[in-house]
Amino acid sequence: MSTQSHLVAGKATPRGRFPHAKRAGDFIYVSGTSSRRPDNSFVGVDIVDGEKVLDVRKQTAAVIENIRDILVAAGADLSDLVQITAFLVDMADFAAYNETYAEFFTEDGPTRTTVAVRELPHPDLLIEMQAVAYKPEA
Repeated sequence: MSTQSHLVAGKATPRGRFPHAKRAGDFIYVSGTSSRRPDNSFVGVDIVDGEKVLDVRKQTAAVIENIRDILVAAGADLSDLVQITAFLVDMADFAAYNETYAEFFTEDGPTRTTVAVRELPHPDLLIEMQAVAYKPEA
């Protein structure tokens, strides 16, 4: 079985020594992905009337779009996903996250597990996801 790591140009650089994704045979494993942009700012973090406002809907969409871009760079797309694990800082955000998730996937999409975590690598992050795709090697 062959393996190949992918660091994707134009995406935020991982905050550690790991790839955005790794192909192992017919499977592509996507590392934990957030709404972080290449300039280290985050989608879903806005200042409104001088107050920081975090938006789990915007962050969820950005995470899925980042996963899509990583998969495309590895020769796959969202339709090839077989499994997603989502990490929420607050389960009170579950309904909004779930509604946004449903804009990208139906019941024919990947299996999914959602867990609450105490915190993520940055205090502005409300969600992070990791994923596995199945795309036979050419």
